[in-house]
Amino acid sequence: MGKRRLISNFYERKILPRLCNCCCGLGPIEKQRKKIVPSAKGVVLEIGIGTGLNLPFYMKNNVSKVIGLDPSESLTKYAKIAAKDAGIDLELIHSGAENINLENDSIDTVLITYTLCTIPDIESSVSEIKRVLKNDGNLIFCEHGKSPDRYTANIQSLINPIWGIIFGGCNINRDIPKIIQDADFKIDSMEQMYLPGTPKFVGYNYWGVAKK
Repeated sequence: MGKRRLISNFYERKILPRLCNCCCGLGPIEKQRKKIVPSAKGVVLEIGIGTGLNLPFYMKNNVSKVIGLDPSESLTKYAKIAAKDAGIDLELIHSGAENINLENDSIDTVLITYTLCTIPDIESSVSEIKRVLKNDGNLIFCEHGKSPDRYTANIQSLINPIWGIIFGGCNINRDIPKIIQDADFKIDSMEQMYLPGTPKFVGYNYWGVAKK
């Protein structure tokens, strides 16, 4: 058991962050980031900031500060570098989204990209996001999730357990609009499609804006 745990720790610390960073930085996903990140304004809370792949796409004149939430210090050390390069004032909070150490109604924009798939306690996390977001604030989201095509959705459900082990708890079959609406957010606008150049079982994307 000791040897297995050692291998698991090595994978989680050394291999998984680079694997996730590589996959989440692919061309089609980068294009999605370019579509939505510039809409962020004011004090921004980015859920699952990771290595800071969104930071180059902020309109820094519209953003006073970015608060990056992520439990992994091994990832956020790269976000610090990306923020400096982008000229973004970055504050980091090392925790999960289930208990966000921020005041009620203190955030102008919550940005979440390719993170709802991985959060373990999804209901508590989306509730916390709602708590810290101002009444006139925006939740900007871009996520991969459950395909509307029954055949593809069945494949997603079949391989999801194995996928989660390889990719650090990522789920490819979560119903993203339902998760957001179940927290009493109102989806103001949303688009969805299979991203070009990605496998269908992992490439169905939802992106848009929701409000309290």
